[in-house]
Amino acid sequence: MKRSKTSKSWMSEHVSDAYVKQAQIAGYRSRAAFKLIEANEKYQFLEKKMNVVDLGSAPGSWSQVLASLMDGNGNIFALDLLDMDPIKGVDFIQGDFREQRVLEILEKKLDKTHLDLVISDMAPNISGIKSADQAGIIYLNELALQFAVDWLKPKGNFLVKSFIGAEFDDYVREVKKYFETVYTFKPKSSRNRSSEIFVYGKSKI
Repeated sequence: MKRSKTSKSWMSEHVSDAYVKQAQIAGYRSRAAFKLIEANEKYQFLEKKMNVVDLGSAPGSWSQVLASLMDGNGNIFALDLLDMDPIKGVDFIQGDFREQRVLEILEKKLDKTHLDLVISDMAPNISGIKSADQAGIIYLNELALQFAVDWLKPKGNFLVKSFIGAEFDDYVREVKKYFETVYTFKPKSSRNRSSEIFVYGKSKI
């Protein structure tokens, strides 16, 4: 099959991307690692001993950052619809977080472990229809927030990827109900053409 101009353009951008090159040098599975690193440089929420859930973890770059920092201390639970190659110190579950059955598997693994941090890089399959994509990620954002509210310790923190769109401001207002301070930011490692934006909830009330 002949490549389209769009796919050729994406591939050209990808191979010349400075963050892709840095990820390859550092051994990260994707450039997304730098989004978590930037968020932590800005807000200082990663610690050497934590209990963390990484939602939408595949291919595993955020879990790699956590595992490298924690070095066997604390617990890292990761979950994704797609398979993820093993990472030492990371307990991975493959499944759709939208399904109650999958949530119950995760909660069973957690047992009574209350969390210091919930991070979510979940996103829907992009359709190109802005309203549908926005609704899809907000739904995932809401699920992640509800999970964080249920499982975070007091003063625990929450980081979630979202998209700029019609429902985004309402979502941020919802996050503010549960955290002392809420910030929104776009990392430098996020592509300029992307509408993604991150919401950080500091210190669960």
